[in-house]
Amino acid sequence: MQSLAHFRNYDLAAGGAALAACVFLASCSSDNAGGGASEHAADHREQPTIVSLNPCLDAILVEVAAPDQILALSHYSRDPASSSIPAETAQNFAITGGTAEEVFALQPDIVLASTFIAPSTLTALEGLGLKVETFGSPASIEDSIVQVERVGALTGGGDNAAALVARINDATSRPTGGGDVSLMLWQPGQIVPGEGTLIAQVLSRNGFDSHSANLGLSQADYVSLERVLADPPEVLLVAGNSAGQTHPLLDQLIGTAVETFDPHLLYCGGPTIIEAAARIAEIRKSIR
Repeated sequence: MQSLAHFRNYDLAAGGAALAACVFLASCSSDNAGGGASEHAADHREQPTIVSLNPCLDAILVEVAAPDQILALSHYSRDPASSSIPAETAQNFAITGGTAEEVFALQPDIVLASTFIAPSTLTALEGLGLKVETFGSPASIEDSIVQVERVGALTGGGDNAAALVARINDATSRPTGGGDVSLMLWQPGQIVPGEGTLIAQVLSRNGFDSHSANLGLSQADYVSLERVLADPPEVLLVAGNSAGQTHPLLDQLIGTAVETFDPHLLYCGGPTIIEAAARIAEIRKSIR
């Protein structure tokens, strides 16, 4: 759910794909390139076909578009370490490695990609006459809702998008009764999220107060095991498996509930917000 540097590479074509795309594009004659774009424009559908190059967009797309509109998802959605959709759902769709050749062969009406797509890949796709729509990393629930609505508008799935938005709003409505509980989210690498992040807002909406913010920490600040032990929160949400995050001393904390949190819930908006909020609500219920 956060805009982490390693996650920005989801749309980069693997192993020299950008160079391969340029070679492929150069091998096409100008007549063929122009004709392909013209035929593509003439073949406009009321329900456009889509290829997605980003796992976060994959998760929104499968909720909003009709299955026969989805020509391919990103290959990341077949990898449990990076997927934001259930494995059985990913198996229902073709995938692409993100190369211009693969995408062009599918002849989609629209390609969905992250704003961090490699410029060479974007240029190759657009040079082949494909319409590419790029999306940034949402920093808030509202940002994510705008993305869902945009995907709905692009795919003709406005009703499905509205239903997903309603579910997101319901999942992130602030609980009634009781004061805020101090919580530290300890992410992979023993870092914490900043206040201007999507996951921080989801935690706040579910009645948790940021312990790391109260300590003066900001986005991606490192927190040692010693610091956690010296000034622990009421809830320690562990989303990593480093030596400090798995240390047996954590089990000896008095007055602190130590809970686990799946890292894949940190990076995307859309339906991932609902899953993250459900886990957070479960934790809140367990500590009452």
